[in-house]
Amino acid sequence: MTDRYAVIGNPIAHSKSPLIHAAFAAQTGQDIQYDRVLAPLDGFAATVASLRENGFRGANVTVPFKLEAFNLANRLTERASDAGAVNTLLFSEQDIVGDNTDGVGLVRDILNNLGVTVAGKRVLLVGAGGAAEGVLHPLLEQQPALLVIANRTLDKALSMVKKVEEQGDFRFVSVNAYAFEDLQGQAFDIVINATSAGLSDSRLPLPEDIFAPGALAYDMMYGRDTPFMQFARAHGARVADGLGMLVEQAAEAFFLWRGVRPETAPVIRSFKVSAS
Repeated sequence: MTDRYAVIGNPIAHSKSPLIHAAFAAQTGQDIQYDRVLAPLDGFAATVASLRENGFRGANVTVPFKLEAFNLANRLTERASDAGAVNTLLFSEQDIVGDNTDGVGLVRDILNNLGVTVAGKRVLLVGAGGAAEGVLHPLLEQQPALLVIANRTLDKALSMVKKVEEQGDFRFVSVNAYAFEDLQGQAFDIVINATSAGLSDSRLPLPEDIFAPGALAYDMMYGRDTPFMQFARAHGARVADGLGMLVEQAAEAFFLWRGVRPETAPVIRSFKVSAS
C-alpha cells in the first residue's frame, strides 16, 4: 500500500518538494506518494488533522506555518526545540512528532556538496528571523572560530545570542550580535544570507570588504540570482544558493519517515541541469 506524504504551505504551487521526493523514492525503491497541500492562512491545524484522518504518514511544512507546526506537535526533537520551529512532521496514531531539518540541510550542503569546512572559520549569519534560528545550532555544532549574527533590528540578534549563552552548549565558540553598521572593518570566511531580502530584490547593507579572501557567500534562497549573490560575486566571493540545502533537508526528512537515506548529489545535479 502506497504511503502518503505532503508539503504544506501558502503559497505552495512553486514547491519543488514533490519532484525531490519522487526522485528519492525512485532511487530507493520506496512506495510513496507526495503531494502539495495549500493550507488556508488560518487553517493549518485543520489541514494537518485532515491529512492524518486520510492516512498520511507525515508532512513537510514551509512558509508561513513553521511556528504553528512547532506549537501543534506534541513531541519535539532536540533540533526542533533548539530552532523554535518545525519543518517536518511525522504522524502516528497518538503523536505528531515535530522535527527541523533545515540546519542539517544547510550544513551538509556546505560541507559535502560545496566542500567548505566550517570548523575554525569566521561565519556571518545575516538575519535573526525563523530561517536564521533554524540553522544556528547546527552551524555552532561545527565549531567555527566566530559566529556573528547581524540584523537590522539588533535586539532580535541579541536575543538569539542570549539564548545560546543560556543553554551553555557552545561556550567554546565566540557568538556575537551586530547591527549592520558594526560590520565595518570585519571580514568573514562564510557569509550566509538568512533574510528574505532577495524576494524584494533589495540589497543588504553589507560593507564591500565583508568577504575574506576565498570566502563563501551562501544565500538560503534558491532559484534566483539575488542582489546578495550579485554583490558577493562582484567582490570576489564564491557564491551558492540554497538549492543544495533544499535537497539535503528533504533527504533528512525522507530518512526520518522511511529509515532510508537517499543520495542527494544526483538530485541536485538534475535540478541544476534543468535550470541551465
